[in-house]
Amino acid sequence: MKLNKAISPILATVILIAVTLVIAIGVIGWIMGIWGTFGATETIQVFADSYINASASGKELRLHIKNAGTASAVIYKIEVLGLTTITTEYTLIPGNETTLSVSLGNVSPVPGTSYQIKIYTKAGNVYPATIIAR
Repeated sequence: MKLNKAISPILATVILIAVTLVIAIGVIGWIMGIWGTFGATETIQVFADSYINASASGKELRLHIKNAGTASAVIYKIEVLGLTTITTEYTLIPGNETTLSVSLGNVSPVPGTSYQIKIYTKAGNVYPATIIAR
């Protein structure tokens, strides 16, 4: 006497559909970045009193910034569109506010001109701002 013991085709179909749905939800969440938003994030704020010092004696970028996020922000590049790109390594811990002074080298910013800047972090974020040369 031969006994066949297996799950019914209906139960097998229900299990396959449930597994497919769980995988689909995980993939969609990963693609849309939903799961990453629940962790710590960095948020850099650039204050309005930031400026470019265009004097002949010391051309520098003075950024008044704050990390309003919950994770440390590691700034590795600052781009002043139309002027220069500055490579740096600066870590701003959550809640900290500072004024970052960076030399611009041999560029010639025009006083009274607005410049677009972009701050790049190692987390892959880019923070744009507009500042004025004094």
